[in-house]
Amino acid sequence: MQNLPGTSSLSTASNSRFWRRGSRKSEVAVIDRRHPLLVLAIYIVLIFWSILSVAPLLYMVSTAFKPNQYVFEFPPKFIPENPTTENFEQAWNSNNFGLYFSNSLVVSVAATAIILVLSSMMAFAFARYSFPGRTTLFYAILGTMMVPGLVLIIPQFVLAKNLLLLNSLHGLVVAYSANSAVNIFFLRGAFEEIPQDLQDAAAIDGAGIWATFWRIMLPLVKPSLAAMAIFSFMGAWDEFTWALTSIQDETLRTLPIGLRLFQQSHGTQWGLVFAASLIAVVPVIIVFLIFQRYFIQGISSGAVKG
Repeated sequence: MQNLPGTSSLSTASNSRFWRRGSRKSEVAVIDRRHPLLVLAIYIVLIFWSILSVAPLLYMVSTAFKPNQYVFEFPPKFIPENPTTENFEQAWNSNNFGLYFSNSLVVSVAATAIILVLSSMMAFAFARYSFPGRTTLFYAILGTMMVPGLVLIIPQFVLAKNLLLLNSLHGLVVAYSANSAVNIFFLRGAFEEIPQDLQDAAAIDGAGIWATFWRIMLPLVKPSLAAMAIFSFMGAWDEFTWALTSIQDETLRTLPIGLRLFQQSHGTQWGLVFAASLIAVVPVIIVFLIFQRYFIQGISSGAVKG
């Protein structure tokens, strides 16, 4: 049966409201992302996942401002009726929490600075220069990412003991600074995106390797450096296992160990625990707010080679 003139075009137009061609080269039909039902479904999933992710944080904030007798009230209330800051004051003044906070701050800042300096130098060398064994050495460094940290805890302890790095803050800094394979990988990708003409122009102007790296290359990878600074600071700030293993002196403990001391065997005051946890989160939030404008740009530029 022969179709009436214009019928085929009308049918095609109606079907294209929900289905469209992926490309001219491909004949596979895909769902139109602009369809109202699809957009609604995406928003529902995102809202549900956001609530699921944020609810524990909101509950922690709510519990931190509750008196201890209202922590386990049922049904739970996210907005306390009589909020108090007593938990924060008691958490800061008990169990040497302020001392542990300062220890973690010193170790995390020092480790982050060393990681950024060493990782950027190594990434620059891997990305811009050719030398014997470059590929083998680079993949050997990446291979360390596949080994769980707990597997290396005993050899790392023996090595730290022989180097006299146990029970000291500078020993923690050295141990945390050694975990920089991820940073080298991302920064190498960022350095590879820089045009070779800039490096050649610097060499013509008489700039050496250090001047080229410090004055030209490093400023161009600031977004990637900012992203790596966030990850490095969080890694050093939250690390618990090695700090617990290598530190015996109570005055040298870091904040994760201090948080563990709030959990007692005969009953835990969760208001204190959550208040201390909120205090511990503040530096991480500050670091993220400082570098957040570069965060997404730094991740994309380091992970994808242009």
